[in-house]
This record gives sequence, structure tokens and C-alpha cells, in this order.
Amino acid sequence: MARLALRVVAAVLATLALVVGCGDTGGSGQGRRPSGAHVTIRVPGDAPTISDAVSLAHRGDLVLVAPGVYHESVRIDTAHITLRGASRDKVVIDGRLQQPNGVVVAAPGVAVENLTVENNTQNGVLVTGSAKASAGLPGRSGGYDTGDEPVTFLKSFLVSHVTATRNGLYGIYAFSAQNGVIEHSYASGGADSGIYVGQCRPCHVVVRDNVAELNAVGYEGTNASGDMYVVGNRLVGNRVGLTTDSDHQEKLLPQEDAVIAGNLIAANQERATPVQADGGWGTGIGIDGGSHNQFIRNHIAGNSNVGLVITATADIPPVGNQIVDNTFTGNGVDVGWTFPTATRGRGNCLRGNDLRTTVPARLATAASCPLPDRSPSPAGKWAVPTAPGGIPFTEVAAPGPQPQFPHALTTGATAVPAVPALPDTAGIPLPSASLLAAGARVQTS
Repeated sequence: MARLALRVVAAVLATLALVVGCGDTGGSGQGRRPSGAHVTIRVPGDAPTISDAVSLAHRGDLVLVAPGVYHESVRIDTAHITLRGASRDKVVIDGRLQQPNGVVVAAPGVAVENLTVENNTQNGVLVTGSAKASAGLPGRSGGYDTGDEPVTFLKSFLVSHVTATRNGLYGIYAFSAQNGVIEHSYASGGADSGIYVGQCRPCHVVVRDNVAELNAVGYEGTNASGDMYVVGNRLVGNRVGLTTDSDHQEKLLPQEDAVIAGNLIAANQERATPVQADGGWGTGIGIDGGSHNQFIRNHIAGNSNVGLVITATADIPPVGNQIVDNTFTGNGVDVGWTFPTATRGRGNCLRGNDLRTTVPARLATAASCPLPDRSPSPAGKWAVPTAPGGIPFTEVAAPGPQPQFPHALTTGATAVPAVPALPDTAGIPLPSASLLAAGARVQTS
């Protein structure tokens, strides 16, 4: 009910925005495209708005935006163009709580780089092959892709050096999209989650080197399966650090085959954050009906409820998750397995972890990897702290300056590969407590 209520509020705000017409949703074609192939279209030099510049762009063009605050919603329907800010902190697409999305990417091969998106009723940056999602419909409980129609994927994307803050659902949201990278970005004030990847199989998506803090959830992967990598991110100071889950409100059940490696997942009990819709609090990693995922060399510390919890989603059991070579310190419970419904897990296992407390006790011995998928997973209970009240996403602390895209003014358009290179799991190190700390507000103790 809480999740539904959150989305209803966002949907109402979005509808009001469309009625009053406060947000531009497409370019008028004003301005002039420089002659030639693979040109740079400058805003406001060549076109008065970002949307105008995007509407003028051809394949291989760069839309380069000068510092300023832009009150528009930018939709990109032209494949293989790059939208880049001249300054990450000073190029701001501000929705003023009057539009659903800051940037909507609805064409393949698009790169969005070096800018800030804020104050949108739904998403900062939305990358999607779903027509309903790109039209600004309310989202999961509103049913982006319900019914029997096949899933339509957007193929290939890049979101890099983007700051997404104070958005009503997600900061950076890839839904029904494949073959993409979300990197070097910052997400805060997401009323649902900072970074979200949903409804892809196989995903071929890499989420790397990002900071997500002061969100209800730092990173969420729902029905995101197959070559799905979440590596080297700082997920600190949210209510919940990371979840990977199966959800009947999206297609492509169940969630499986993701790699979560080399992340710092710590101190996820920040009060000055939006309330998590399911009451989550003090949790590092939540596996909710996800299966055959690998959790490798993560640093999971100081989460007051639990470092990593495995549970079931309604009728979907978690099966065959492997927890390997992680470090757990200072959590309420390091690893806890609990199945509150009749649906129980199977074949989940641990190996080589530095951990102190598990529920049930001696879990590392009783469920040592490898285990067959048919092996029942033991379960237990522990005292879960009550989540305190939160704050509206509009009141979350503003981010500090973030690292700039290198050579933003002199580099041409970014060529987005058809399929990104996937990380070598063996080469991903255990992170320190200072991972990506320079751009973060919330520090670990």
C-alpha cells in the first residue's frame, strides 16, 4: 500500500504538470544546425533551448549546453546523438515539480553527460524502450507494460557524469533497456531509488563508479537479469543500500543472474531521506525473490538492521544466490535469511566472507558454497529496528560539486557501443571505506 500510494502521488503531480502545460516536452525546431556531418549544436548559441537543439540534431551530433538553469523536459528520439553539459554543476535541467521527467531517452545509442537534473515528479533521466514509460505514465503499480504485448527494448545507451537529485521516483532510471552503462554519476533524494534498472533480459548493463546517497534506496534492480553488473559503487547513507528483486508489477520474472561486486554499502540508516515504500531501514543489501546472483568482494558495514538479507517475494523463492569473499563489519546482523511466507529459499550459499553474526547461527558452515539448487535454505528471525519518519524528497540536502566529464568542451560526440564491455569479475577489488568519498555528503565512520 505504501508503494502504491507513493506512485499515486507522483502520478497526480505529473498529470497536473501536463494539464497546466508548465514543461516543454519537445523542441520547436527553432535555431540553426551548423552545416556538415557530426557537428556541435550549441545551446543557446545555435538553438534557444535544449529541446530545440535536440530536434535539430542528426546521428553523430553533439548538443553542447552552456551553463544555466533550463526549465524544460528534454525528449531524445534521434539515435546516436550526445547531450552534454559544459559544466556538470552549472547546467541544470530543473523540472520545478511540474513535469514527470528531466531527460527521456527513447532512441538507441544516445549519451547523456555532464549535467544536473532535479525537481521532477518522477525521474531525472529515464532511458526506455517502453512507449508508456516515455509518455510519463506513473510506473510500476500503474503498469508500464502490463498485458500480453511483448517487451520492447531500447538498445544501447550511456549515462555518464550526471547528477540527479530530488526526483519523485528515480534519479537515473533504465527500464526496458539493454546494452547500456550508467557511470560516474551521483543520485540523491530519490523517493523510490537513486539508480534503478528494471525489466531487462538479458540486460548487458553495467552500473559502475556511481554515488547514491540520501535516497530511500540507493540502487534497485527489479526483474533485471543476465549480464547485469553493479560494480564499484558507493551506496552509503540511504535507508536501504541496494536491492535486487522480482516483482509481478513488471515483466520478465524472475530476477536472476546479476553480479554485485566491489561496492561500498554502508551506514544505510540516514533519517533525512524519503521514507522507503515498504518500510525498509538500516539494510545494506536486500535480495527479495532474486536468484542465481553473485555478491563478490563488497564492503558491507555499519548497517543497523542487517548487512545482507535474503527473503522471498510472494510466490517467488530466492534460489542459488552466492555470497563470496565479502567483508562485513558493524552491522546489526551481518547476514540474515528470513522467509515470512510459505515460499522458502533454496541453494543459497556463502564462502570466504569476513563476517561475525548470522541468522540463523552458523549459517556460513551450514550453507557453505557450493550447494545444489534443491537444498533448502534455513531461516530465522531477529529484532528489526522501526524505521523513523523521513522527509519529502524536495527537502533532501543538495549535493556538493561533482567530478566533471573530462574535456567536455573539446571532445566530440561520444560513440556508444552496441554492446558494452562487461567487467572481469576476477579483477574487481574489495573497496575501502573511502571509495568515491570526495563527492559524497555522507561519510562512513
